Amino acid sequence: MTAFTSLERRAAASLSLVYATRMMGLFLLLPVMSILGQDLTGATPLLVGFALGVYGLFQALLQIPFGLLSDRYGRKPLIYIGLALLIVGSLVAAASDSIWGVIIGRAMQGAGAISAAVIALAADLTRDNQRTKMMAVIGASIGLSFILSIMLGPVLMTAVGLSGIFIVIAVLGAAGLLLVRYLVPNPPAIELNRDVSVVVGQLRAMLRHPQLVRLDIGILVLHFLITATFVCVPLGFLERSIAPDDHWQVYLTACLLSLFIVIPLVGFGESRWGVRPVMALSIVGLAISEFMIGTVNDSWWLVVASLVVFFGFLNVLESMLPSLVSRIAPAASRGSAMGVYSTSQFFGAFLGGVFGGWVQGAFGLGVAHILIGILCLGWLLVIRGMEEPEKLASYRAALPKESDLPAAILPAQSYAALEASIGQLHGVAEVSLLEAEQSIYLKINKKEFDENRLQQLLTGGG
Repeated sequence: MTAFTSLERRAAASLSLVYATRMMGLFLLLPVMSILGQDLTGATPLLVGFALGVYGLFQALLQIPFGLLSDRYGRKPLIYIGLALLIVGSLVAAASDSIWGVIIGRAMQGAGAISAAVIALAADLTRDNQRTKMMAVIGASIGLSFILSIMLGPVLMTAVGLSGIFIVIAVLGAAGLLLVRYLVPNPPAIELNRDVSVVVGQLRAMLRHPQLVRLDIGILVLHFLITATFVCVPLGFLERSIAPDDHWQVYLTACLLSLFIVIPLVGFGESRWGVRPVMALSIVGLAISEFMIGTVNDSWWLVVASLVVFFGFLNVLESMLPSLVSRIAPAASRGSAMGVYSTSQFFGAFLGGVFGGWVQGAFGLGVAHILIGILCLGWLLVIRGMEEPEKLASYRAALPKESDLPAAILPAQSYAALEASIGQLHGVAEVSLLEAEQSIYLKINKKEFDENRLQQLLTGGG
């Protein structure tokens, strides 16, 4: 396997840290907002849930525009703007003692929607054959930031309170700015890469693609569940006499034990059962976890057990869904498909915050979890028509100039002949040749695809 260059290692390390610090602006508040928000002037359960979810609303609205602007004006300028909004929004929220001030600050935090720009910058700094590895490193940093935030949030809650947590988020944003300025390499050029970039003209097709729409609805439901659940769970801890100082221990224990669900199920989904049965099992498991959380007694271990089930099946779905989008999306539309997917994810977080706040305020925590579980079971109807996707990966190669086409296809004097020849290569399932962008996008079976054979075809070497 080809290793990262020194530039790619530096890009992977620094961008992972930037992404992780950015996501902690969302995750740190998940386990504490519903508790600390009650003390704000004018707070109601609905408004506290709205304050938690409004971040996702602005992320959803601005994720694609930020990505498009980064294609035009550069990655780093848009990342600077996004991190500046995170810092200012955090300070606004920290200075406020009213729920509406916190809502305004959270909206400003969410308006800095830099995820697409960071991913595009990572693509600019990475060779095509290293891009999957780069995205895996960034993905791992997101998972790690979630686990750290779930544990650190309760600790900070008792140590510095809500205003202090917002100041910590502002400091993390400032650290992100310094990382981008001094550690993240400058890309040689902005490159439109359809593996990560959104193409506006493709969005309608992505919204009409029946398999992708199922995954978009799925990630919306999943993040709806996450946010709605975390509106309720911290309050449930207090009802069960679990002191705020001990919340991190519950989360840590549950996260660690959940690995006994995640690791085997992800493996079965890839090798034995297929993704649809594992998804169905995980959806049912999430629903059961909600029923458990809503009904268990005050036993510490029963509370932990219900969260083990929740985190376990949550992380199975969180790991499977983006991989399925990558497999199913057309060869030259992966970036557009992921743009719609990310928008759905953040919109789900917004809806979950609002719903969780409303339902627990109106009906109580037990009923809230049962309703969340019932809604989760509705997800089963969405995946009924889901097809088992082939295990295909995205691949991109530079397109030679037409004058440099191999002699074997020169009589046709067109790229059509080259596209047809590539389509006949062993392991190539789909090919899209884009002359204007001088790029070839493929969907390949990695076990069967011979990269050297493609290069020989492109250069006339065989």
